[in-house]
Amino acid sequence: MIFIKIILITSLLLVFWQDLKAREVYWFLFPIVALTSGILLFTKMFSELFYMTLVINISFVLILMLVIFVYSKIKLKVAIDQVFGLGDGLLFLALAFTFSSVSFLILFVFGLIFSLVLHLFLKNKSEHSTVPLAGYLSLFFSISYISHWSGLIKTLYII
Repeated sequence: MIFIKIILITSLLLVFWQDLKAREVYWFLFPIVALTSGILLFTKMFSELFYMTLVINISFVLILMLVIFVYSKIKLKVAIDQVFGLGDGLLFLALAFTFSSVSFLILFVFGLIFSLVLHLFLKNKSEHSTVPLAGYLSLFFSISYISHWSGLIKTLYII
C-alpha cells in the first residue's frame, strides 16, 4: 500500500505544480489519481458501499459541473471553457474516488475554500489571470491524505 500512497501523492503534487506553473496538466495524471485513491478507498470499505459511494460522489460532481455550465451560460453569458477548465473537471471526477461520501463532500467544500483563500494570497505573484483550481485542490487533498496517514486526522474514511 505504501507504493500506491507514494504514487497518489506524487500525482497530486504533479497536478499542483503543472497547474500552478503553466495552467496545463498532463491528462494521464487524472486517471492515476482516480485509480490509486479508488484502491485506497476500496480497501477501507465493503464493495457494495464502495459502489454506492462512487455513485453519490460522481453524482455530486456532475451536478456541480452542470450548475457551473448553466451559470456560465445564463448569468455570465460566456462559454464554459472561459469559466471552467477541462483539467478542473477531470480532477473533480478523479477526486470522486477519494473518500466516503460525507467526508468527500466536506473535504471538497473545504478544498474549494482553501483554493479561494490561497488564490487571494498568491494572485499578485502569478503571471496568469486564471485560477489554478485543479492545482490548489490537488494540494489540499495531498495535505488531507498526509494528515490522515500521519495520524493528525483519525476518521477520514469512516464518516
